[in-house]
Amino acid sequence: MSSSEKNGPEKIWTAALIVIGDEILSGRTQDANLAYLARWLNVQGIRLKEARVVPDEMDRIGEAVNACLDAHDYVFTTGGIGPTHDDITVDAVAAALGVGVVHHPDAVALLTRYYGDRITEARLRMARVPEGAELIENPETGAPGIRIGRLFIMAGVPKITQGMLRGLDGKLAGGRPVMSRAVGAWAQESAVADLLARVQDSHEGVQVGSYPFWREGKGGANFVLRSVDEARLAEAVAALKAGLEADGITAQEGEI
Repeated sequence: MSSSEKNGPEKIWTAALIVIGDEILSGRTQDANLAYLARWLNVQGIRLKEARVVPDEMDRIGEAVNACLDAHDYVFTTGGIGPTHDDITVDAVAAALGVGVVHHPDAVALLTRYYGDRITEARLRMARVPEGAELIENPETGAPGIRIGRLFIMAGVPKITQGMLRGLDGKLAGGRPVMSRAVGAWAQESAVADLLARVQDSHEGVQVGSYPFWREGKGGANFVLRSVDEARLAEAVAALKAGLEADGITAQEGEI
C-alpha cells in the first residue's frame, strides 16, 4: 500500500486562468499564455482546470476573480496592468476583494530605477497594487506582477508572463508533477474509442486523451496519456500499444 493510500485520497491542487482584454475577444490579439501556464503548472503539481476570457470591464473582471477563487486553489490573471487608462485589472481586483489601491513603495523604486529620468505618472500607474499585495519579480522590464494570497496578477505580454512564472518556480504548494507520454497511430478515433476507454478504466490514475489529425491524405491520431505515477503511466502506455497492435494497427511511442 502506498503512502497516499494509507493517508487517504491525495489532494489535487487546481488553478484557473482569467485572460483579460478586449483585444483578445475581438481577435486582434491571440492569447499565448494559456498553454505555457498549463505546462508550467503541471510541473508544479497543479492542474489548470478552468480558463476564462473577459473584457476590460470592472464588474466582469471582479465576478470572474471571485468565482475562480471560490472554485480553485490558485487563480492567475493576464492582461490589463499596463500604464494606460484602460488597464483596469488592479482596480477591478481591488474592488472585488474589498480593498483599496495603493502605490507599492518597492514597485515605485523599481520603476524609478528602471526608467530613470524618463519616469512619468503614466509609468507609475504600474506601481499601483491592491492594498496588502506582494510583488512578483519581472526580469524583463521594470514593472512587477502582483500576488495577493492565492491570486496572481500578471502581464499579458507572453515573454513577461513567462519571466514572472519562472520566478515562482517551486514556491507554490502543489502535488506531484503530472507526467505525459504519447502514442501515435494511423488510426481513426472511432475505430479505437473502446480500446482507449478500456485502457483508462483499467489503469487508475491515468488519463487518456485523443488528438486526431489528417495528413498525407489519411487520418490518424496521437494518444496522450497523463499521470502523476510513472509506473502506472508506463503500464498504460504498454497496454495501449499492445491493444492497438492486436487490432492490426501499427503504433509508435511519441507523436506522429
